Amino acid sequence: MPFIPFDDRDGYIWLDGEFVPWRESKVHVLTHGMHYASTVFEGERAYAGVIYRSRHHTERLKNSAQILGFDLPFTVDEIEAAKAETLAMSGLQNAYIRAFAWRGSEQMGILASETTVRMAIACWAWGDYFEDKMKGIRMTRAVYARPSPETAPCHAKASGLYMICTISKQKAADAGYADALMLDHEGYVAETTGANIFFVQDGAIHTPIADRFLNGITRQTAIRLAKARQLDVIERRIRPEELASFSECFITGSATEITPVCEIDEHSYIPGQISHNLVGDYDKLVHRKLTLDWDA
Repeated sequence: MPFIPFDDRDGYIWLDGEFVPWRESKVHVLTHGMHYASTVFEGERAYAGVIYRSRHHTERLKNSAQILGFDLPFTVDEIEAAKAETLAMSGLQNAYIRAFAWRGSEQMGILASETTVRMAIACWAWGDYFEDKMKGIRMTRAVYARPSPETAPCHAKASGLYMICTISKQKAADAGYADALMLDHEGYVAETTGANIFFVQDGAIHTPIADRFLNGITRQTAIRLAKARQLDVIERRIRPEELASFSECFITGSATEITPVCEIDEHSYIPGQISHNLVGDYDKLVHRKLTLDWDA
């Protein structure tokens, strides 16, 4: 598929409550959100015309904004309706949806009390995040660690937190890898540049405790799917020295879905039955051929 720049596409973007032609949906260069990272966002997927766990994403967006010190200018119900309408206007059944909010251009400086809060929703076609993902992706170690919760709002999905992810992802790509494994501020395994990570050892699933990084919606889903298969899921601190002891590895995220990993530097993994089963279960779930009891 040929590359199409994101600023030169057909269609419409929902911007501050109304639909604007895609190429005309612009903001000023002195926007606070661009200069000081006062931006929060959600990445979501629609399958067969339905956005997976849409309201959960919208509620997280609202919470991220509040963590950064501002309120969204629309209610959760209004945003839900706008996302559904944006998807419908796109004409797509399977799509990626990006809802985001940022501080505007009324005030330039670290203080942002005089800025208005802007919001937009865009939707576009997007297939598998990784090519041949069932073969497993190759990863290397990231050049940066995730910051301490005492130094950054790690439970907000905020743009500023992704600066070190972009650096690490680009360096990994330049070296021929698909992604990079990030450690936390104490040297434990944390996540990748944009997804949570899981390992398999003796039939049990091990994953880092999500108290120092975002507890992903797909992460929560994968844990539910594993438990539905009567698999043990152990959330704990994982040392990088343990990487050699695991037989399988996979990552989870709205964009990546559930993707097996075949290599982290010198450590090799074979995408096995547990990884393949969870990939299949997730596909059935998002296409509404499988259900989960989220209240259990």
